[in-house]
Amino acid sequence: MLRLSKLTDYAVVVLVRLADTERVQTSPGIAATTGIPEPTVAKVLKTLAAGGLVGSQRGARGGYRLLRPLAAIPVADVIAAIDGPIALAACVDGSLTECESQGLCPVRGRWDPVNDAIHQALSSITLADMQEAAIPRAFRVPARAARVQPTLVLPAE
Repeated sequence: MLRLSKLTDYAVVVLVRLADTERVQTSPGIAATTGIPEPTVAKVLKTLAAGGLVGSQRGARGGYRLLRPLAAIPVADVIAAIDGPIALAACVDGSLTECESQGLCPVRGRWDPVNDAIHQALSSITLADMQEAAIPRAFRVPARAARVQPTLVLPAE
């Protein structure tokens, strides 16, 4: 089974939370609003900062902020920042591990197209897509309807 790490799942939640405001946010504040333990939030934020997804600001008014809007952050970037390159098997290009049976394997190199397809799919889904999907359809306001001003219509006399 292909499964993302718990830290990657937390990273998506933290990034979506950071998008809720343009102000910097602290790891204790994010932990309080997401329910993720603060040491885990701090670890995730540090890793995301190293991956270039969030910026940090030191000092009394310090904290973290997004470096790009959610619509410009593909899920693949979050996975790569937290877990490293997307590699389904040890023999795919970019894998950090090596296969012990490399010389004898009849499917050596055949996983690359599968890995590329999964990487492409994860690159086409942004965190903005994830955020939108989290809002139940019944509560979504169509973009066009959100801009329409309500008018008062009085019954004819």
